[in-house]
Amino acid sequence: MSHNPAHHTAQVHWTRGDQPFTDRRYSRVHRLRFDGGLELPGSASPSVVPVPYADPAAVDPEELFVASLAGCHMLWFLDLACRAGWCVDDYADDAAGTLATDANGHLAMTRVELRPVVRFAGQRQPDADEVVRLHHAAHEACFLARSVRAEVCVRPRI
Repeated sequence: MSHNPAHHTAQVHWTRGDQPFTDRRYSRVHRLRFDGGLELPGSASPSVVPVPYADPAAVDPEELFVASLAGCHMLWFLDLACRAGWCVDDYADDAAGTLATDANGHLAMTRVELRPVVRFAGQRQPDADEVVRLHHAAHEACFLARSVRAEVCVRPRI
């Protein structure tokens, strides 16, 4: 199936203001704006840049990376469950990513683990094998999981 290329945008904006810069003691806090108008505070991760130059309350790129993979997987899972005739009541994922040194000696997101819990409605419930099959199919279909070099594994919590 051929698909026309889709373009997805996000805007990132940072401004120095009156803070010093060349001494590396500048805030990494910035704004993230998405095409629907939503704005979020962004920052470097405090695990990479120390507070006060990073804001632990803001969203960092590593968190966005993990959330993007978890969101893509969830959307595919919901679609595939619906097509299979299952009624999903609730889907929650406690996803986690690991920033570590890769084989080339560079920091990279080397692993993302998705740990979804899904509740289904009705008397007819999928068995564990069917849930694992749906997660596998969602993983295979996820555009973002196919787009990254990091190992992306799915660990359903059944």
